[in-house]
Amino acid sequence: MGIVDWFRLIVGSAFLICGLVIFFTEIFGVFHLKYVLNRMHAAAMGDTLGISACLVGLMFFSGLNFTTLKLMLIVCFLWFSSPVSSHVLSRLEVATNENLDAHCTIYENLSDLEAELSQADEHRAADTAGSDTQSADKTGGEAS
Repeated sequence: MGIVDWFRLIVGSAFLICGLVIFFTEIFGVFHLKYVLNRMHAAAMGDTLGISACLVGLMFFSGLNFTTLKLMLIVCFLWFSSPVSSHVLSRLEVATNENLDAHCTIYENLSDLEAELSQADEHRAADTAGSDTQSADKTGGEAS
């Protein structure tokens, strides 16, 4: 076995292992997230990235031949079809869900969202400043 074969084996195995880790993360997200849109996001991202990583690993194992071209076309098809199909399904969920307000905040215009984000930034800054003074009080010195 030459150096090129060892390189193909190591890189292909790394891509397959990476794809499996992404798949297990997807499974965790699908079973532990509560809302259907969050679950769909986890499933769509996991499918797109996990299958792509596994197929790239198989491309390294296969070498440079016609099978590699077929695998590359499958990856391209999945990269175009999976995000589009999950976007269509999520739009259907938003359009037909009567209890959408219970799961998320709907903003009428962009200024409402910007106001809430700036307010959240102010609260976060105040919490950070408060935690710095509390930690200084506990240690008996000033926060660095």
